[in-house]
Formats: sequence, structure tokens, C-alpha cells
Amino acid sequence: MGVRVIDKARKASSHAQLRRGAREVVLIAAAALLYSLVRGLTDDRVNIAFENAERVISFQRSLGIFVEPEMQSWVAGNDAVINTINAVYIAGYWPVLLGTFAWLLFRQPARYALFRNALLASGAITLVIFALFPLAPPRFLPEHGFVDTVSENSAAYRDFSASPFVNEYAAMPSLHFGWILLVGIAWATVGRTALAKAAGMAMPVLMFTAIVLTGNHYIVDGIVGGLVVLLGLAVAVALERRRAQRMPTPALEEPRLSQQQEVPAGPHTETVDNVRSQPRMVAQR
Repeated sequence: MGVRVIDKARKASSHAQLRRGAREVVLIAAAALLYSLVRGLTDDRVNIAFENAERVISFQRSLGIFVEPEMQSWVAGNDAVINTINAVYIAGYWPVLLGTFAWLLFRQPARYALFRNALLASGAITLVIFALFPLAPPRFLPEHGFVDTVSENSAAYRDFSASPFVNEYAAMPSLHFGWILLVGIAWATVGRTALAKAAGMAMPVLMFTAIVLTGNHYIVDGIVGGLVVLLGLAVAVALERRRAQRMPTPALEEPRLSQQQEVPAGPHTETVDNVRSQPRMVAQR
């Protein structure tokens, strides 16, 4: 009998997890659809995207941080390094992002909602920036010395990037870095082993390096991407605290004993007060 109850409980828990997983897939799919709609807003604003690119380059020059072409020249001709940074940029994004959120959903469900809300909040902020500030990525401006290392080594990935599902004029902010920063925070704070925490700290550093060296983002794209994700995480924390405040707290009051305890009336019964009020009788010999 007990075994059957345990089996039923396990099946119910498994079904609940599957329903939750399906619900999260629908939610993410809706967000992806919204992203595609925003992409359509930039298709006829390509000229503005290139003008904004020139503005970003001028801005970085004014700060003395327009060093991306020089950084790319450091690794030019080194196939091992180029292949490594390409692999980080491609395989270190969607597989790591989806794998981390699957791990949070099924292994750390208490923390999943926080990071899911941070992802959606930062994505919403990013969509507004995409719509208001289309930006051509560095790889579209070879005249400034940029090189597209991914196209030279992975034509299949570039074919996907040119599909209707990818906004090619959405260089700022860099969610490639921002969302990997979010993933890194998850591993560093939720992971239980030293290796998981070390990986959480290393992933954002590697991805920031990769987005610059592959010619996909400007330095300020990564900085803004990190700030947007931290803002999204702050929103998620605020939502979690608000939800916790709305949850009813269980009463902690202990039951009080009445000073007067009722005793059923009978021929040989008396109330507690009557007993207390009678003088004590001392047996005399």
C-alpha cells in the first residue's frame, strides 16, 4: 500500500514538472515571437543602423577605448585562438543558456523564477533599445579594420544569423554577453561545487572577449548589455520580495490557558476558583 502511494506521488510530481516545463516553453516562444516582430521594425532602417555605428565608434574614440580592430590584429593568423573564440561565441551561448535554465527549472526550482524573470525583464528592456537604436555590428564595417572571424570559419552559423529569426542590426546591447553574465551569476550563486562557481565567474569573461574578437560587438555593447541584465535582475529581485510580502504568514500565537477552567458540574465537583479560595485544612493529630 505504501509503495503505491509513493509511486502515485512520484508520478504526480513528474507530471507537475512536465506541465511547468511546457508552460515555460510557451512563455519563451511568445518572447521569441515578440523579438521577431521587433526585428521587422529595423528592416527598413538599415541606413540609421550604420549611422548609429559611426556614432558609437566616434564615442569610443572620444573615450580612448576604440581598440577592437587592434585587439583583432593580435589574434589574426592564429587559427587555434580564432577557432576557440568562435566556439565560445557560438557554442557558449544558446546551449549554455538553455542548459542552465533547464538545470534551474528541474534541479533548482526555488531559484528558477528569479532568473527567468531577470531574463524576461532584461529582454523587454533590450527590445525597446533595439527599436529605438538600431545598430550595425562591427563586422559590417570592414573599412574601420573589423574582421568577421565567424563568417570565415562557420558559414552555416552566418546563414542562420541572416535568417528572419535574428536581428542583424541589434548590436546594442549585447545579450550574447548580458545573458551569459546572468547565467554566470546563477552558477556562481546557486552552484554547490567550486568548479560550478569558477565556471560561473569565467563564462562572462570569456564571452565578453569573444564578442569583441569575433567582430560581432563593440566594447560599449557589452558594457550596456551587462548593465541591462543587472537592471533586469534588480527588477526580478524586487518582484520576488513583493511576492514574499504578499504571502500570508502563519499565526505564531500559542493557545492561552484560561484562568478559569470550567469543570463539569456534579455533586462532588467544585470550580478551580472555589478550591483556591478555601483555606487549607491542616490535619491535626
